[in-house]
Amino acid sequence: QVQLVESGGGLVQAGGSLRLSCAASGSIFNFNAMGWYRQAPGKQRELVATITRGGSTNYADSVKGRFTISINNAKTTVYLQMSSLKPEDTAVYYCNLDVARLYWGQGTQVTVSS
Repeated sequence: QVQLVESGGGLVQAGGSLRLSCAASGSIFNFNAMGWYRQAPGKQRELVATITRGGSTNYADSVKGRFTISINNAKTTVYLQMSSLKPEDTAVYYCNLDVARLYWGQGTQVTVSS
C-alpha cells in the first residue's frame, strides 16, 4: 500500500513563495516518477512538474523559471518550491507517484491573493 501525504499549502500574496512537500511511504521501491499536479475551480487537473527516479525534471510552461521540483536523497519526499506566485497559481495541488500504477495524495490548497 502506498501513501502520499502533502503539506505546505496556504495563503500567500502575489510575488510570494511557498514550498510544498509530499512524503511517500509503502511499496515505493523503484518508482518511475513523482510529480505535482493542480486543479483550479472549474478547471481540469493539470501537470505542474514531474521528476523521475533518475532526477530528470519536466515543467508546465506556465511555471518554468518560477517553480522547482526536487526529491530528497532517500527518494521518499518530493518538494515543489514555488516562487513569484501569481493569482492564477491558486489551486489544489496534488502529489502523484508512478509505481506500477498512479497514486495520488489528498491535495493541499494554495491560494495566491492579488
